[in-house]
This record gives sequence, C-alpha cells and structure tokens, in this order.
Amino acid sequence: MSKQYLVTGGAGFIGSNYVHRLLARGEKVTIYDNFSRGGAPRNLEWLKAEFGEKAFEVVVGDVRDAVRITEAAQQSDVIVHLAGQVAVTTSVTNPRDDFESNALGTFNVLEAARASGRKPIVMYASTNKVYGGMEDVELFEEPTRWRYKDLVGGCPETQPLDFHSPYGCSKGTGDQYVRDYARMYDLPTVVFRQSCIYGPRQFGIEDQGWVAWFIIAAVMGKPMTIYGDGKQVRDILHVNDLIQAYDLAVEKIDVAKGQVYNLGGGPSNVMSIWAEFGPKLEKMIGSSLNVSRGDWRPGDQRVFYADVSKAKQELGWEPKINVDEGVNMLFDWVNKNKSLF
Repeated sequence: MSKQYLVTGGAGFIGSNYVHRLLARGEKVTIYDNFSRGGAPRNLEWLKAEFGEKAFEVVVGDVRDAVRITEAAQQSDVIVHLAGQVAVTTSVTNPRDDFESNALGTFNVLEAARASGRKPIVMYASTNKVYGGMEDVELFEEPTRWRYKDLVGGCPETQPLDFHSPYGCSKGTGDQYVRDYARMYDLPTVVFRQSCIYGPRQFGIEDQGWVAWFIIAAVMGKPMTIYGDGKQVRDILHVNDLIQAYDLAVEKIDVAKGQVYNLGGGPSNVMSIWAEFGPKLEKMIGSSLNVSRGDWRPGDQRVFYADVSKAKQELGWEPKINVDEGVNMLFDWVNKNKSLF
C-alpha cells in the first residue's frame, strides 16, 4: 500500500533523487521547496519529464513559514526533511538566515508533524558537522591524507557533539530537537548524520558539494581554489546508497525510531579532497588542472569519516557504490549534461 510522503527540499539534489525513487514505485509525493537554489527548477523539470506534471504535488513554500508547512504536512505518513541552508561559509557570513532556515525550520517541521495528529515518520538530514573539529581525537599525517590515529572504524555516533560554526549549531539544534520529539511526543523520528553526499542532479558550488563542484569545474573549464593543504579527508557516499538507507529506516521504523545514525562512505570510501582527488580528476580529464590555493576555511575538519556500523547492524545498510565507481558515474553524468551548467 502506497504512503503519502512530504519531502521538504524535494527539488534539491538529494530530494529530487529520492522523489524519483518514490514515484517510480508508486508512492504519493508532495514536494515542498522554496526554489531558492539554482538547480531546483531544473530538477523539477526533470521529474515532470520523467513522470508527468500530475504525478506529484508541488508546494512552493519555505520551512520558516510555520503555517504553510503545517498545512502541507496534514496528510503525511512520512516527512523527509531535507530543506535548509547547506554551507558552512554562508552560515558564517549570514548566521541569522542560517539559524532561521535550519533550527527554526526544523522546529516548524516537527510541530507540523505533531499538529497533524497522524504521528508521521520524520526523517531528518543532519550532518557530520555536529561533531565539530574533534580536536580531542589524535591525527597523523600521511603523504596524501590525514587520518585518525585510533578511530580505525571512523567517528561513531557516541562521539561528543561540538557544534562548531553557525551551520554546525543550527543543524545540531535541529538534530537534537528531532531526537527529543521521539522521546517527548512519541513521534517516530530518525536522525541521519550525513557525510559528503554526491551523485547526479547535484549542482555543486565552491561552498558546498565539493565532489560535484570539482568535476563540474574541471569539465566546464571553471577556476578552482583549494583551501587548506588539500589533504583533508572525507568519506563520500553516493546518493543512491543514501536514499536506500531512508527506505530501510521507514521499513524498520520500529527499530529506527528515536535513533541517530551516521551515514557516510565509511573508512573504505575515503578520499583526500585534492592530494588524491586531484590526480584522479586530471586523469579523467586527460590534462593537468590549474588551481589556486587559499587558507583554511572556518570549521574545515582535517579528517572526517564515519563509523557506519550501527546502521549496518540495525538497518542492514551499508554503502554499495565505491569511490571509483561513484566518481566515474558522476563524471559521466556531468559530461552528458553540460547544457545544465
């Protein structure tokens, strides 16, 4: 039996990919989006071309609008909350907008879910930034990357929270509200602390979506700047693997409700942002790339890769698409869709 899904930020990168999956299997979907990001109109047109304009509902709205999100959520069985401000750098220059979009916006979504009286599942896209700089965790330096000394399996969900940067604070506020609404109001909520997500329909920019941004810039001949030493390490997760975790959480909500899960590529899918990715990208392009260098940016972790063993144990989930396969897939998609950029 199909469910009624409300996807905030449903025309964004992750949202449009998940909406596509939901529609393909016959779910009822409402996209709730303010269309402030450049890729959103293009993603909406793609979904309309794939399924037709009448296959889903679109509500143009902002999660900061409590009345509008409450109206949109009234009949929802599942709310997938992906909307919000997405860049650390933007949060530093405009912390009020970041707070209202992420902290207040998430609170509004939770209250909308509670007001519906239906106890819908609420899934929240949090971030690894809630762990902050992890200054207490010892690192060591290798020729092309930094690495955790002792956290061999990566950062676990039990790592102390440290909301560094306005973005970390606003997303972390939402993270904890979502978790607490399961305790206080018996809402079946799930928090996903997501690492670097990449894949098709991602219109990456310098401040956010670095894997896509470097590929787009390389293919389109745009200037690139590498901040820090380029040996910062991230675990990257393909969007198809991410949305599989969303499905499993809905399927296993009796286990997942009230829980927090790290969702990333884990230690087997790590890459330094330029010392390792740069040569890979140059090989794919077939020529050397001229890049500028800049100082470290605020809140930029030298290392993050997630311990994803809890999601594997409780949800039966693990990444299936490895780094090389996923990067090649995205490179091919960008090359085939140059007109979008």
